[in-house]
Amino acid sequence: MADSAPRISEGGCFSKLVLLVLMLGATGLGWSLFLISQPQDLSDLARNVEAAPPGRVMKVVLKNAIDRGYPVTLSETEINEWLGRTLTVKQGGLLESKASFDRVWVRLEDGIAEVIMARKFMDKPFTVSMFLQVEQLEGPKGVTTEVKLHGGLYHPDLPNPPRGGRFGQLVVPQGFLLLVMPAYQNLAAIFPDEIHLGFEEMSRIKIEKGRLVLDPRAPSVADSLIPETF
Repeated sequence: MADSAPRISEGGCFSKLVLLVLMLGATGLGWSLFLISQPQDLSDLARNVEAAPPGRVMKVVLKNAIDRGYPVTLSETEINEWLGRTLTVKQGGLLESKASFDRVWVRLEDGIAEVIMARKFMDKPFTVSMFLQVEQLEGPKGVTTEVKLHGGLYHPDLPNPPRGGRFGQLVVPQGFLLLVMPAYQNLAAIFPDEIHLGFEEMSRIKIEKGRLVLDPRAPSVADSLIPETF
């Protein structure tokens, strides 16, 4: 009588593989939802603003820099102090009774600005943010400026998709920003003059860690003079 070798059920192996994939997916989804529910740490920005004196009127600062032809440097703290002093937004829509708008923060890193909206949902802090980069090109009609939704590579080994922002503490790809784009468009509509003066009228814009440098002078003029910031 021949020995019968045990057979491995292909169906059983496949079902176990599917179960493993589902468990990993559920674990990943649960961890992502947990990170989304955890607000971004804004204590460093808040401390700096609390210690800062009342700042300048942003529209006046930008217009003076353009009219007189000198660069101006705006610190991260000054921008956040100005936003807290001037911006008043009311939560609307279906969540109006359960959610409230707190304020907007800006975090500046080398080449990237992160615009953060802080809310409270059922008295629990909640944050969303968007990464922005400034791209300037010089052509026949002068320098053109574009503010792009780009926060760099989502992963060093994957060129796409780029980082879009954060939902809570979770970094999300750019496509997820469609969920919050209307809120940011409404925010931009509140400051048309400041956006025009600060981005459309400036020949050079540089985002550095902790500060925004704006220069209205043409590149050839700026290069021939000793930089002076105010």
